[in-house]
Amino acid sequence: MLIAFLTDLHSNREALAACLAHAEQKSVTRYAFLGDLVGYGADPVWVLDTVIDYVKRGAWVLIGNHDLGVLQDEKQGMNPVARQAVEWTRTQLRPEHLEFIRALPYRIAWQELLLVHANAWAPEKWEYVDGVMEATRSMHATRAAITFCGHVHTPGLYHMTLTGKTGEFLPTPEHGIPLSKQRRWLVIPGAVGQPRDGSPAACYATFDTETQELTYYRVPYDNETAAAKVLAAGLPASLAQRLLSGV
Repeated sequence: MLIAFLTDLHSNREALAACLAHAEQKSVTRYAFLGDLVGYGADPVWVLDTVIDYVKRGAWVLIGNHDLGVLQDEKQGMNPVARQAVEWTRTQLRPEHLEFIRALPYRIAWQELLLVHANAWAPEKWEYVDGVMEATRSMHATRAAITFCGHVHTPGLYHMTLTGKTGEFLPTPEHGIPLSKQRRWLVIPGAVGQPRDGSPAACYATFDTETQELTYYRVPYDNETAAAKVLAAGLPASLAQRLLSGV
């Protein structure tokens, strides 16, 4: 089975459409959306309708902190820009969208895989895996051989040996990486809807359960249109600029 892992869609229609089209060309057989479907971008309705359609075809979906923020009056821990985007998003959604978000889980376990939005030790607390220490903590918190998570808007890969030593490296797009069963792994695909590693191209990854091969992808998309929509919606200009710069 070839699984596509997409995270941090952030209401970016153009980026999500490009990634889904790219994944279809790769003959992906299952899709996993790792949370933060909404927030920041200008197309929350289209993104949620699309994800809901994929769920009907067997996709996995997690809740992210921005998704949860749409449901809450108190948005603790959110900066003013994120809060403004979440509040605007809620005005756009229909009741069925809110019901869909409310039913989403914090984690999904399947065979030797664990899917979370933020981390494995406390997925509901939204702490980041942004270094070796946090990655080690996350891998120690689960028996899963491979953990997939989002929340961090840059792609990354961590591995832990049988003796507990953790290493990391920045994956190269389009180059398959065999995930040895002699190690534990933590995979961060990067953000579909708002990359922050200096490249505006959307990120996602695939994992082949037969060959145990992981592949990262960067997908160029019409980020100028996505940014213009952010401005037209009256959302903060910094969100539009981020789509253009990738930082």
